[in-house]
Amino acid sequence: MMLGGESVKTSSLKGKVSAEEWRARVELAAAYRLVAHWGWTTLIYNHISARVPGVVDQFLLNPLGLAYEEITASSLVKVDLDGRILLQPDHGLGVNHLGFIIHSAIHGARHDLTCVAHTHTVANEAVSATEGGLLPLSNSAMLVLPQVRYHEWEGPSDDPDERARIVQHLGDGDMLILRHHGLLVGGRTVGEAMRHLWFLERACEVQVAILSSGSPTPPPQAALRKAEAVAANSKQRRSASAGASPEWPALLRLADKIDASYAT
Repeated sequence: MMLGGESVKTSSLKGKVSAEEWRARVELAAAYRLVAHWGWTTLIYNHISARVPGVVDQFLLNPLGLAYEEITASSLVKVDLDGRILLQPDHGLGVNHLGFIIHSAIHGARHDLTCVAHTHTVANEAVSATEGGLLPLSNSAMLVLPQVRYHEWEGPSDDPDERARIVQHLGDGDMLILRHHGLLVGGRTVGEAMRHLWFLERACEVQVAILSSGSPTPPPQAALRKAEAVAANSKQRRSASAGASPEWPALLRLADKIDASYAT
């Protein structure tokens, strides 16, 4: 990795943390590489986090200063819900305070969600700023709409008190559109969080494309009701299987093909 033209050496943490934590680190690092591969990054900003297995008050977060393409399992920083760094990799980089506020809100209140992702893209910021938000205009939208909630923008997320309002607005949903800001999604596994992010981002991209045509056509109500039922049944099945994502093994293979160094 490079920082300021110099290589940033991060010693491997494999064997220095539990096998369960190492697996969580590898999967989370893969998620960063995949989001970079899909082009959904914002320089070194935005964040994906994963709860440390076996505890409810510790999670892993990216260091502020590394691009998503540089994230490895060993470079992730371990923090608690009060913002204390519990495991500092030797790259010496801390975490983004704004990111900590958003992620600690969810990890502190929604113990069923082990992975949380927050992104800003052209499409999702555009949809977040429209009066109607996400509309039932596509198959992708109808798959996620039952889980979508909204949180009004309060400016940069530097106020710890905003955490209570984020949690209140997310409610029992897994996906939150932050008005004039971006997306926040959670999952019971890293794989489920990436699934949620992919379909919600795709729904935003399709909506922007449809509305740019100037002549959107709403779907038949019968089709909308059927899609909502299918989405609800799908969530029930994933909940029963602890958030298993059928796409995740294939996505991990994709991450390996892109650059297997994430798992170091």
